[in-house]
Amino acid sequence: MEFDVVIVGAGPAGLSTACKLAQLSQQADKPLSVCVVEKGAEVGAHIISGALFDTTALTELFPNWAEMGAPLHTPVNDDQFHYLAGQHNNIKVPHFFTPKPMRNSQQTYIISLAELCRWLAKQAESLGVEVFPGFAAASVNIDESGTVTGINTSDMGLDKNGEQKQNFEPGIELKAKYTIFAEGARGHLGKQLIEEYKLDEGKQPQHYAIGLKELWQIPESQHQLGAVLHSVGWPLNESKSFGGSFLYHMENNQVSVGLIIDLNYSNSYLSPFEEFQRLKHHPLFSQTLKGGQRISYGARVITKGGLNSLPKQQFPGGLLIGCDAGTLDGAKIKGSHTAMKSGLLAAEAVFEQLSQETLNNIPDYQSLFESSWLFEELESSRNFNSSIHKFGHLGGGLLATCEHNIWLPIMGRKVPWTIKDHQLDHESLVEINQCKPIDYPKPDNILSFDRPSSVYLSGTQHDENQPCHLVIKSTSTAIQNHLPRFDEPSQRYCPAGVYEIVEVDGEQKLQINAANCLHCKTCDIKDPSQNITWVTPEGGGGPSYQNM
Repeated sequence: MEFDVVIVGAGPAGLSTACKLAQLSQQADKPLSVCVVEKGAEVGAHIISGALFDTTALTELFPNWAEMGAPLHTPVNDDQFHYLAGQHNNIKVPHFFTPKPMRNSQQTYIISLAELCRWLAKQAESLGVEVFPGFAAASVNIDESGTVTGINTSDMGLDKNGEQKQNFEPGIELKAKYTIFAEGARGHLGKQLIEEYKLDEGKQPQHYAIGLKELWQIPESQHQLGAVLHSVGWPLNESKSFGGSFLYHMENNQVSVGLIIDLNYSNSYLSPFEEFQRLKHHPLFSQTLKGGQRISYGARVITKGGLNSLPKQQFPGGLLIGCDAGTLDGAKIKGSHTAMKSGLLAAEAVFEQLSQETLNNIPDYQSLFESSWLFEELESSRNFNSSIHKFGHLGGGLLATCEHNIWLPIMGRKVPWTIKDHQLDHESLVEINQCKPIDYPKPDNILSFDRPSSVYLSGTQHDENQPCHLVIKSTSTAIQNHLPRFDEPSQRYCPAGVYEIVEVDGEQKLQINAANCLHCKTCDIKDPSQNITWVTPEGGGGPSYQNM
């Protein structure tokens, strides 16, 4: 199948690109064929975020989004930031000591990003874009000149050994003049493209975090519509790890609660899932959640390196945008509006080339990016995550406050220093003989829960008789190297219980429960030997997030 533009991923970046391309096409009376492929069974099925939403990019795309029925109903009306000094204590941080980008106003909305993406998909289709959910982009096609010419979707109906089953359907080659990759954080094709075209040459390594989130239905008496709570400190400070937590009061007496843990943590015994379960017992969270019912669970990695880690986004035949590249604003703790803006810029760059009589195979995204508010925003927050990694929450937070609350207002320009973190996330783990074991309490099934019941709430489903999409380079590495040195950390860093050490005939083996996979990509990032590669399973598999 041939198109002018193929977009991989129906998230905020990809759908914004599609909508903008269709708008530009109509305005210029120049018909374009545009398609979006999405590996989830439906648009939004794999979308998970906090989410606090900055409307800047949405207003650029659809100025009358409110009249059009965009699912933004809950503006922030109470914004608090706390330091959790221990298991029972907390200190409310005054606004003066909170970096300005972290503050939220009534122009910020508490939303379900999955719902917003479904709405964007409807707008795209109404503008003539073809949206194909359930089709996973499995590989990139590159011609002899080194130009990307499109993608192939995955074969359907292969068994564990790669043999064709009765329901076998071959993948489809989608050809395009330009291909836009918007797979989200640590996209497996984006990872290949960065390596193929050396897009990250001269950049600091990319950094990631894992975000875990639950949706709760709570008693009306405990609900404060529009209230937002962020916190740092306990429980992560006990293991000297970085990250933060959130609690957002949504409509319909629901709250979203979550924990974000930077994947540069060092203690091999740390379990992000268990840290999240501990968090909910802190009084600041339990007073809201007690008496409520947990209705959904999910996890996903977040690209956090910012401008210092942002790879070159253009290459022959295509662009890498949104969280696939890493456009999240770490200081704002928001990435949806920046992903959307990168999509709008991508659409303008590609349309400009398609309007020329002679195509330049490299769309000029970079010039548009560097003259946009997106670049300005990312540049102003470029030190945020690195300074916290270097100086901790207190020192890094103080530096961020000085940069954004004092320097910028007084000097009117960016700070003259740049702080970088050159250590790769997977190199930060310390061997168990140098780590303090962490004694995690058993779940009480009131506030804290186990992994199996949590994965059940994610709606995750895979056909178990298909090739394993978690490719292990060497199973012996896990047993002979990682087990004695790190107690095989995949048992803990995976939020879905995919990896287990089991004993078979008196020997220890690594068991992979691929059907549990939430597509979070943590294993692809945190494995200390980079021994695990995540590739896409059959389209339609994975989680089924409804309102995450």
